[in-house]
Amino acid sequence: MSDTKTNKTEEQQSSQNSGLQFERRDIIKGLAAVPAMLLFLWNYFKKQALDKMRSGEIMEELSLKKKAPAVLKNKKPGDLIRLGVIGYGWRGAQDVKAAGFGNPEWAAKAKAAADKNKLDKRFETYLQQDDLNLALTGVCDVFDTRREQGIASSTTAVRPSGAAQQTTPAKGYLDYQDLLASDDIDAVIITTPDHWHSRIAIDAERAGKHVYVEKCMTRTMDEAHAIYNAFKDSKMKLQLGHHSRAAASHEKAKEIIDNDILGLITLVEITTNRNSPGGAWVYPIQWNSIEDYGLKYDSKDLYASPKTLDWDRWQGPAPNKVPFNLERYFRWRCWYDYGTGLSGDLLSHDFDAVNQIMDLGIPKTASSSGGIYRYTKANFPDLIEHERDVPDNFQTVFEYPDRNLTVIYSATLTNSNHRGKVFMGHDATMEVGSGLTVTPDPYSTRYKQKIADGIINTSLPMFAYSPGSKDIDGVTSATAKYFAQKGLMYTYKEGKRVDPTHLHVADWLDCIRNGGAPRCNIEEGFEEAVACHMATQSYLEGRRVEWDPVKRQIV
Repeated sequence: MSDTKTNKTEEQQSSQNSGLQFERRDIIKGLAAVPAMLLFLWNYFKKQALDKMRSGEIMEELSLKKKAPAVLKNKKPGDLIRLGVIGYGWRGAQDVKAAGFGNPEWAAKAKAAADKNKLDKRFETYLQQDDLNLALTGVCDVFDTRREQGIASSTTAVRPSGAAQQTTPAKGYLDYQDLLASDDIDAVIITTPDHWHSRIAIDAERAGKHVYVEKCMTRTMDEAHAIYNAFKDSKMKLQLGHHSRAAASHEKAKEIIDNDILGLITLVEITTNRNSPGGAWVYPIQWNSIEDYGLKYDSKDLYASPKTLDWDRWQGPAPNKVPFNLERYFRWRCWYDYGTGLSGDLLSHDFDAVNQIMDLGIPKTASSSGGIYRYTKANFPDLIEHERDVPDNFQTVFEYPDRNLTVIYSATLTNSNHRGKVFMGHDATMEVGSGLTVTPDPYSTRYKQKIADGIINTSLPMFAYSPGSKDIDGVTSATAKYFAQKGLMYTYKEGKRVDPTHLHVADWLDCIRNGGAPRCNIEEGFEEAVACHMATQSYLEGRRVEWDPVKRQIV
């Protein structure tokens, strides 16, 4: 018994000694790790301080403050403006939504999507729009279904925060002249096909209505002259619908150009890549206007037909009249009878952005090439009935010899590889999307010493700006660069995500109420129209064309 007790005591003592030994070993290991931890912390804080110093030196070099740029501000709305819309297709609905009258079917669909996916912010963004103090009093469309959709939008119960529901529905019009003659309309949004733009805008000016017209401003050069002459000295405010002018990244890009951060810029590349039938304007026929809003109808009368669509009125000033043709109605951008294809629809966006950022004006020459490479009847016999004449691949070179500058536009509707707007200078390259990055050139003269001193790393952007962030990231990373390239649908105002179309419409209304020139007025609109028509004419005639600034003609 005694031996057993003695053995247990010895075992306990041995266990305690062993535990002490383990504790000692752990403590010794821990103490050994202290210098390593202190070294890690020292290196971490040293790197933070070095990065901060580098960032400060770079910002000082760039003459930019390390803060988010000034937001785009709009004055508070004044008196009620009564709005009419002429052409309530997909883009018309977008513009009217930006004015505060989202189609009720769209609102229901957007809310359901947001409830299902919390990252879907479309509905929330719409609800957070400013109340622009508008009444939607007139809707004109030659297609009955779309006209009724526009009227339904006028009394939608889902309005931006603070905007009251309109109780009296908008009046529907088949003829735009009747809408313009109404005393209940102060301003109009024109979102018809391009072949109607100039005629309706000029008639609106004569009727004393302010005009927001979608791009391209005109279908022809003669129309560009006509609309310019109508508005150049007019009291009526014209805003061309290049809503990307409200993008915060474009404002910051212009500041960078004005500060000569890139050095001598000799080449700018602007691009379009899309790779789907819809991306090439081969939209679904008849179902297009229904599915865009999530509508489900049984009545065939709600689809486009000679009974519901006034075809002759829709063709109007188109140079070549054809019998009733739904393919041409829904896919009108595929034919030069109604628009200018890639020039007016997509090149116009990027050209206007470069014009905004660099104040380029009209190019001296334009040389275009391209063709219809994929979207032919032979390739899509079940989808395409009539051959298009607008190319699905298109390239244009604009020359500005007085600026020692070439602007290259490259577009394919048969590949979706992302490319952006790239401004190439001797000292740095700037890529612009919804955000932007500035990357130093290894052979820069301006940054030569800072590159040699290791302050500027030429493998990384030295400056990146994402409009949604509250700060600017100098001495940044590839992650910041990635986010700077994301998205084109939204910008940010006072830290809030905003539809740039809403800001663009608000700018137009502010000028109507308080005076001043809209962001994309008749002067910028004319420059855009001329550039697009130069590109189109060069393609159609197979030659380089030139702008004569004295005669104000393409030669």
